[in-house]
Amino acid sequence: MSDALLEALGAARPLVWSNPDYRPAEDPQAQAELKIALADWDAAAGLLAALFPETGPEGRIRSRLVPVPQGVLPAGVPGSVFMKADNDLPVAGSVKARGGLFEVVTTAIAQAREAGLLAEGEDAAKLASPELRDFFRARTMSVGSTGNLGLSVGITARALGYRAVVHMSADAKAWKVKRLTDLGVSVIQHASDYTAAVAAARDAAALDPLCHFVDDEDSPTLFRGYSASAAELAEELAAQGIEIGPERPLMVYLPCGVGGAPGGTAQGLRAVFGANAHGFFCEPVQAPSGLVRLAYKGKYKTVYDVGLTNKTEADGMAVATFSDFVAGRMEERLAGAFTVGDDTLFTYLLKAHDQMGEKLEPSAASAFRGPEMVMLSDDAAGFRAQHLAGVDPAQVVHVVWATGGRFVPEAQYSAFVTEARKLALV
Repeated sequence: MSDALLEALGAARPLVWSNPDYRPAEDPQAQAELKIALADWDAAAGLLAALFPETGPEGRIRSRLVPVPQGVLPAGVPGSVFMKADNDLPVAGSVKARGGLFEVVTTAIAQAREAGLLAEGEDAAKLASPELRDFFRARTMSVGSTGNLGLSVGITARALGYRAVVHMSADAKAWKVKRLTDLGVSVIQHASDYTAAVAAARDAAALDPLCHFVDDEDSPTLFRGYSASAAELAEELAAQGIEIGPERPLMVYLPCGVGGAPGGTAQGLRAVFGANAHGFFCEPVQAPSGLVRLAYKGKYKTVYDVGLTNKTEADGMAVATFSDFVAGRMEERLAGAFTVGDDTLFTYLLKAHDQMGEKLEPSAASAFRGPEMVMLSDDAAGFRAQHLAGVDPAQVVHVVWATGGRFVPEAQYSAFVTEARKLALV
């Protein structure tokens, strides 16, 4: 890999990396796994409707697809731009509802079936009954998290009656810790980073035979849960008369931490749209663990190894070591990655607030930089020449994935907006 990339990474300069191993194609494995994921979501629908009325009578975890008005992105960015509003998802208020909630409910269904408490094909809503709370009360759900996955797992586990334990890293936000403890979740805070917190959580869970550990670094179940969002996106685009194809490709920009949520979504996009969808990870300049892992194929184990700090306001993306499991899935499936500074997070948080009326966490605003960087920057010229040759740029459809924000306390959110307005004056 070129010294120029390593130098730019070490200097924490925003950049775009195009994956030289990327192979856009139809993907039978992704299609088969998506089919399983959709079936599992359907099987859990009755239980979700019973536990969380906000999911509606169909028990669906869905978010809006919102047009991004002119003026939010810089002038000159071609194509149609939408925001996938996972910042407003029910239950957990972030993209992690698609993974953490999914793993908890599918595990609960599997445990109940194994114990003879739920017959195959029986409505899983039965698991929300008071009679089954004693069964779940004897069991534990555990997870390591910077915040949002912990919220998703903790909220869902407690709703079923499980004991819930969340190991949180030093950069976890205080309001997320409080929300969990208010729900009766046991929160264990570590003075270390995310990777160390997950390792501690994994070791502790291994000592308890009745504990299920939700492994953010290595869980095929989490990954499948996230992948189903691509089918939802396809329905929403079709409802707006948008047909994705060779002449109208789809570009999706995914905030990335350890990799499960964006990786699962990227694989789901392949399953639904084949060679006509291109996924890019978005990472902080001080914590581009996915880019470092994929570009250097494991030569550098952490972002610290390339001279970075892993410090960022994007707490859910403050991850020093990328998932090996996700890296294996993304080698030929990910178009590339780009990095952004913390000032960019606040720039787009404010624009989403002022021009769209959307409430975002800083990390959730990061993907807005994607269309500009991929379509206009010199870094991405090679990607455009290879994968968008002959495509009218005005026909490209862009989706920026907003990953969290709904449950940020008003005082904290006001502080974000105030900070963003100060930066806008500098």
